[in-house]
Amino acid sequence: MVKSGALKLGVLLGDPRLPYAYGAGGRIGEDELDGVRRLKAALTTLPNIQPSYFDDHSRLIDDLRAHPPGLALNLCDNGYRNNLRHELNIPALLEILDIPYTGAGPVCMSLCTDKALIRALAVSLEIPVPGETIVDLSAEYWPLPERYPALIKPNSSDGSFGITADCVVHDDDGARAYLRWLAEEFGRTLALVQEFLTGEEYTVGIVGNPETGLTVLPPLAIDYSGLDPGLPPILPYESKADTDSPYWHTLQFRRADLDEETYARLVDHSTRLFMRLNCRDYARIDFRANADGVPRLLDANYNPTWNYNGKMAIMAGYAGYGYADLLAIIVEAAIARYGL
Repeated sequence: MVKSGALKLGVLLGDPRLPYAYGAGGRIGEDELDGVRRLKAALTTLPNIQPSYFDDHSRLIDDLRAHPPGLALNLCDNGYRNNLRHELNIPALLEILDIPYTGAGPVCMSLCTDKALIRALAVSLEIPVPGETIVDLSAEYWPLPERYPALIKPNSSDGSFGITADCVVHDDDGARAYLRWLAEEFGRTLALVQEFLTGEEYTVGIVGNPETGLTVLPPLAIDYSGLDPGLPPILPYESKADTDSPYWHTLQFRRADLDEETYARLVDHSTRLFMRLNCRDYARIDFRANADGVPRLLDANYNPTWNYNGKMAIMAGYAGYGYADLLAIIVEAAIARYGL
């Protein structure tokens, strides 16, 4: 736990007063509001921390200038004014105001939102990746998958935005239809046509920093066994935001059962990506195996969900840490990094 002096911890959150396009119903939902209540309860248990909360984005800049915290716990994954495109502007603002903060910086955020770029980096690090083609949705000709089934998703998105049950396609007509939907929904942008991986899906949580030591939490596996066989075994947007979805009700998480070689590969790939992307304090790296059993990189999450029931908290639980312990570890990692 934090040992010296009462730390003025400023907790940055999304603004519940504003619309939020990613949320169900276009607002910050009750699930996230409940998460904030549980977050506040957990932080009150940490000694030597004096928390304050910044969630009014109409006053955010003025409030931070008038009452700068000793450390900002940046949990504003909604983006400035609840606009996901402006998520990286939150750490940029904190840097302008010379306020230390937890988590990734704006450069890391910018890199990680470009999935094709992350894939290219992984290839350079000899980390296995799925077969993939990038598609310019503004072009007249769209290259179609060479093999089916295939998975189609936006090149740049957060929280599975743009990924639905229809993104797994089985023929040319389905591929064209989904690419057309992405073009209309997201405007002129880039999409990825990817081989559909059918093996186990894993996520690896990391806390700490290279200078002071990285801790790899016990990996988690996605359990699709309860899902209707007619639905593709993936984590679509609705699994995270739609309480009426069968994905919401049937998907489960469990501690991954890994042999030593696979575990060592996941740890090696995850820690190298963490360092190369300049992630800070905590991150989550996602993988999925194909029929050969080799895990391939899916995504790098620079500031994964902070919620009490999120994957990071679940993996921390596998290691014997409670939710408040996880928050303390993240805060302590930032304190050590800044030398506060």
